[in-house]
Amino acid sequence: MSQFIQLHLLTSYAPSNLNRDDLGRPKTAKMGGFDRLRVSSQSLKRNWRCSEIFESSLANNLGKRTKRFGQQVFDVLTEKGIEEKKAKKWAASIAGVFGKGKKDSLEIEQLAHISPEEQQAAFDLATTLAAEGREPTTDELNLLRQNQSAVDIALFGRMLASSPAFNVEAACQVAHALSVHSVVVEDDYFTAVDDLNDGKEDSGSSHIGESGFAAALFYSYICINKTQLIDNLNGDEALANQAIQALTEAAVKVSPKGKQSSFASRAYASYVLAEKGEQQPRSLSASFLKPVHGADQADEAVKALTRQVENFDKVYGACADARYSINAVIGEGTFDELKAFVAQ
Repeated sequence: MSQFIQLHLLTSYAPSNLNRDDLGRPKTAKMGGFDRLRVSSQSLKRNWRCSEIFESSLANNLGKRTKRFGQQVFDVLTEKGIEEKKAKKWAASIAGVFGKGKKDSLEIEQLAHISPEEQQAAFDLATTLAAEGREPTTDELNLLRQNQSAVDIALFGRMLASSPAFNVEAACQVAHALSVHSVVVEDDYFTAVDDLNDGKEDSGSSHIGESGFAAALFYSYICINKTQLIDNLNGDEALANQAIQALTEAAVKVSPKGKQSSFASRAYASYVLAEKGEQQPRSLSASFLKPVHGADQADEAVKALTRQVENFDKVYGACADARYSINAVIGEGTFDELKAFVAQ
């Protein structure tokens, strides 16, 4: 049986535009018949993966998700004296291992997540080719690795359409964050004034615009299959625990970056419930099918979440072997103990 770690978070944001749709307005979704504010799982994972927390905790164990790896290989070749035409051809061959190349370009058509081991193998090959002045052989282009230590690939998976044998099944699932209450997206009408306009001839604004925003208390859900994560990391349980702690800290502390300069939308989670066990995972989003109302939304949301946990346990039996929670609304629990709990 797999061991699962589930994280349930409540995070409050003042008026902001964390994650925009194609019209530049905050993303929304209907739940329980009401409009809710939404932050996509893609946005959350991107911000966690690229955060300083991940970088400082897992610097040597992070991959690169890019179309432009061929340019890096090209730079290695040219720096070592290979003429541009040959360097482009050889770099395109190496980059093509990770995806179909674009015509007359060093880019590949899809974003590919490349592990540190694969990056190093590609750079080492480029160095060898430059030293020997020749193009790569077919065998030398076997650069993909199944045994790798990229924590972000192990957590969030990867798909290589042209080389499915090297796909990685994600060990972590992340739900879209939804507000626990109904929302109405508002519009901010703003103007900008030219600093060199003295107002003698024209006292009007130099720019006028609108920006959507809303405030919300979000429920977020994360499920980590620790057994799968350890398997993805070639049995390295210590690295898996390090990854789980880094992910937990990022989920609790890192905010989406949408319109950050305009709204200073930075927040820590107000409440976190962590669960461990071999039981089949389940989200607690049902806690908020009925929107939370009242002046004390945070307290009411925690009560609704706790009540749903108890009710699931009553109906299905214990849905977790162990639980730990922190509540910054009332100052209960500590973050250090939470990090220790998820990695034990």
